[in-house]
Amino acid sequence: METLLRMEHITKRFGPVYANRDINLDIRAGEVHTLLGENGAGKSTLMNVLFGLYQPTEGQIFLRDKAVRIAAPDQAVALGIGMVHQHFMLVEAMTVFENIILGDKNTKGIFIKKAVRKEEIMALSARYGLEVELDKSVTDLSVGAQQRVEILKALYKGADLLVLDEPSAALTDIEVEGLFDIIHKLKSEGKSIIFISHKMREVMRISDRITILRAGETVCTLDIDKTNAGELANLMIGRELTPSQYKKVVSTQDSVVALEAVDFDKDSKHNGLNGVTLNVKRGEILGIAGVDGNGQSQLAQLVTGVLSPQKGTLSLKGSKIAQFTPHGFILENVAHIPEDRNKMGLIGNMSVQDNIVLKETESPQFSKGKGLFLKKKAMQTYAAQMQEKYDIRCASIAQESRNLSGGNQQKIILARELEGNPDLLVAVHPTRGLDIGAARFVHDTMVEARDKGCGVLLISADFDEVLEMSDRIIVLFEGQIMGEYAGTNPPIADISLAMAGKGEAE
Repeated sequence: METLLRMEHITKRFGPVYANRDINLDIRAGEVHTLLGENGAGKSTLMNVLFGLYQPTEGQIFLRDKAVRIAAPDQAVALGIGMVHQHFMLVEAMTVFENIILGDKNTKGIFIKKAVRKEEIMALSARYGLEVELDKSVTDLSVGAQQRVEILKALYKGADLLVLDEPSAALTDIEVEGLFDIIHKLKSEGKSIIFISHKMREVMRISDRITILRAGETVCTLDIDKTNAGELANLMIGRELTPSQYKKVVSTQDSVVALEAVDFDKDSKHNGLNGVTLNVKRGEILGIAGVDGNGQSQLAQLVTGVLSPQKGTLSLKGSKIAQFTPHGFILENVAHIPEDRNKMGLIGNMSVQDNIVLKETESPQFSKGKGLFLKKKAMQTYAAQMQEKYDIRCASIAQESRNLSGGNQQKIILARELEGNPDLLVAVHPTRGLDIGAARFVHDTMVEARDKGCGVLLISADFDEVLEMSDRIIVLFEGQIMGEYAGTNPPIADISLAMAGKGEAE
């Protein structure tokens, strides 16, 4: 099989820190080649070198056996390399059509032959099963639709090699199946895919070959039919990962939060709640199962004070809440791991230190005069302790949090939210986009909080995560509760039916 790409002895250094060290990678024509590694292993950095966003400190790139220097992304595009980033690079104020033609060589100048361009794009869309609405604004698209636009944009610009960075991180199961169909079609036409993922089932299913990175270096490259998920996990983290055996509990303690017949935008099947009654007890993990987009986001926002119910009541620690504000819920000792850590969980251009102490800047520990005068030394000492305790891997606590890997960003949020011993932890997709090692750390931390008496509301579109972590399970479908199940030996078939809307609504 023809070798399309070779990256030889690639090293990328930021000051004294090596993000990549002497990495070798070859990609064959018509293959799906997975890059596997923990957060911070150097996968995204290596792909940013390939796409011209970074220049390698050392090493060379060969495309079809010809040495190339990729100084900028437009050169990568001209060479037939496309990249779909984990966080999409679309202009939200523009339509799908405008995003696809943006910067294309055929659309330069004052006059654009829109009808011709649209015809070309729709032909390409039909060819690869990339269903899009060209005149729709990007802001009105689902995550899955935005991803299809990104892929279509890359193909329209002539990509023979497509880099997909965590492509399923924010997709529903149905959208993932659609993505895999697209990948199979691309592969059948000789396109090459570099697939970055932490989800072992996906890796085993979609890959032809797998290259494992660890601590910025290449561990090995394996054929998919000569390995298994256990071996890959152990190679990825550098140690044997023992099976998870979290002990399930039945809490007899008081409810920390209770919803009674709560409605919110009840006529919206995917963004509302209809007559929801549930409670989370101290010392338990209540898991919410369901296909993403069935009211889970609205539930999370209600129990963290972002939204207020249109009907029904919400009680915290036995007292009905009349005023719903995020700050009020923080004062009630509610902690929150939000579904989007970049938009809702962190301030990216603030340091690791400042993000860790963000909720406590008015406390006597870190300030005088309720935030007027900050105790910088106390903040530094505390942040350094949290960095060590939560194993936050960063150059220093002064580093901007947006420059850290997803796993380390999540650890900053955990350090901030859990050190106050919360009464309620609302964890929304807490391991989305994380590797197996970082996910285990998050799970261990949640169980530790539960065992200290915290009530944990776990909302996740990852069915396996809900099954593994939950002491009780509730299924949401189109904003309604379809059933409640024990976390010990849960009836998987019944829960699956309820997730599809085939259970008896309460």
